[in-house]
Amino acid sequence: MIVKSSGEKVPFAPEKLRKSLLHSGAPTGVVDTIVQKVTDEIYEEMSTREIYNRAFALLRKYRESCASRYKLKKAIYELGPTGFPFEKFVSAVLNHSGHQTQTNQIYQGHCVAHEIDVVATGPKGVTLIECKFHSNAGKKCDVKVPLYIHSRFRDIVRWNDHQQENRVNLKPAWVVTNTRFTRDAQQYGKCAGLYLLSWNYPPKNSLKRRIDRSGLYPITVSTLLSAREKEFILERGIVLCKELLEAPYFLDHLGVSDPRKKRVLEEFTQLCNVFSEP
Repeated sequence: MIVKSSGEKVPFAPEKLRKSLLHSGAPTGVVDTIVQKVTDEIYEEMSTREIYNRAFALLRKYRESCASRYKLKKAIYELGPTGFPFEKFVSAVLNHSGHQTQTNQIYQGHCVAHEIDVVATGPKGVTLIECKFHSNAGKKCDVKVPLYIHSRFRDIVRWNDHQQENRVNLKPAWVVTNTRFTRDAQQYGKCAGLYLLSWNYPPKNSLKRRIDRSGLYPITVSTLLSAREKEFILERGIVLCKELLEAPYFLDHLGVSDPRKKRVLEEFTQLCNVFSEP
């Protein structure tokens, strides 16, 4: 038995590890070797964090970009602890997907005004998005979260419906989290007409799958940049690897040597090259 971040004990599943490694883009032979080594080293009540760290270390020896993809979930946690960089990340992903986005906007409701984390404007209307960032991997968004967001959204809709000149075509509101939703939260979201997006939900269009398909990875996936360097870049509004490739001079501001700069840019270029999931 192994121990998850929530404290739950579950049987070790080599096939689950194999699947996550294949999603990194590593070839089957490399993945099989890593899975076998990790399996041979498993001991009773080993933590999933230890398993991840070992697999990551072995994968990094093969290729930096594969290790970067593999650490995506951890990289999103590294956008914290305030949650604001996560909002910027969600905004940047939608912006590069064809939407015009703004963060931290005030929308008037019938009863009170509401601050909206991300506003995405597309050809079919405006989407209001609430981002819920958790630094604890075991933390889930329960039903209280969509209940609260839905009440705020209805207040805005009620005010908007009474406008003559400034009425906005509001699409269903989104709730985005870097962790998971409970089943009750998912059920309420469906019933209330909210779009819920989490690390693994909806199954075929989750946050992870959207990132992998688009190649829009946060800079925190880098295995070559230090925590201080990532923080410096994030503070300057650069959230995506793609954005740093378009503005590589920020690495010069950090005093990164030319050989190391070349490795970082190669890592990000490989990450941004979209690959098909196995």
